[in-house]
Amino acid sequence: MQAINELYPLLVTPAKVVITTHQKPDPDAMGSSLGLYHLLVQLGHQVQVISPTNWAAFLDWMPGSEKVLNYEITIDKSNTIINEADWIFCLDFNALNRLKRMATVVGEAKGQRVLIDHHREPQTEVFAYGVSDVTKSSTCEMMYDFIVKSGHADKLNMDMMQCLYAGLIGDTGSFRFASASASVFEIVADFKRRGLEHTSIHENIYDNFLENRFRFIGHVLSNRLEIDYQLNTALIWVTKQDLLRYQIKTGDTEGLVNYPLGIQGIKLACIVIDRDEKRKWSFRSKGDFDCNTFARTHFNGGGHFNAAGGETDDSLDTTLKHFKEVIHNYKSQLETF
Repeated sequence: MQAINELYPLLVTPAKVVITTHQKPDPDAMGSSLGLYHLLVQLGHQVQVISPTNWAAFLDWMPGSEKVLNYEITIDKSNTIINEADWIFCLDFNALNRLKRMATVVGEAKGQRVLIDHHREPQTEVFAYGVSDVTKSSTCEMMYDFIVKSGHADKLNMDMMQCLYAGLIGDTGSFRFASASASVFEIVADFKRRGLEHTSIHENIYDNFLENRFRFIGHVLSNRLEIDYQLNTALIWVTKQDLLRYQIKTGDTEGLVNYPLGIQGIKLACIVIDRDEKRKWSFRSKGDFDCNTFARTHFNGGGHFNAAGGETDDSLDTTLKHFKEVIHNYKSQLETF
């Protein structure tokens, strides 16, 4: 994988470009994808953003989201576009298997793949150019760097800034997490000087849900939350029946894993959701507990030090039993806080 700066001179030549990101894109994934989309369109490229799956309705306000293709319902059209692309930008994921059903066609496409990502252990051998930096708060922060360092800061318009700001607040917990470095606030200051109104973006992301989601959260916190104070660990499990009863859609469970971190003394918060095809895990920690290693070791996952995900084909009961067995191996790390 060649360094990303080797790509900069090539941006001036119009090309057919596909931009993609991980399945079930979050604000950082969609924000970085659309931020890059608006840049490349200004540079004269023919650009298409393709998501491997659907995305949360609270992202539909993002400028350009109406032009994004959902691969699962546009397979033939998307495959044609991918196969004809000169460049395939892969944002906010570290390995092609995060593309779900899109992985094969992207892996076999003739276009050169470009990685821009901040997750650990990137699959560098499948990318022609790229940058992977785990010290960055978000892919949107990296996209801002890409725009500026490639000499196109003058192209930062309101549409781009709104998309990139959404990713910044999404992946830093509205600047709460340790990943919100000085450079993040410098980016925000630049956006504000350029006229960005940030309040509406927070409202679009955090104040844009239906009543059923709040009743669902109340049900989960009352009936699906288990606390182990000896291990300073909180566990939430969500059944298929819960999802059906409250008509839960993509994005409605976003951030639910963070709720128990507000309980005094809790160092690790975990949630498992019983989806149709998999049981999906999310892990969040405070301090020195490595969620990335824990997820990779036990739940076929990974991510960041304090935030990671995983999945399993096991039943909900089986994966819960497995979690309760393996978590005791980490007692020495979790009992001190």
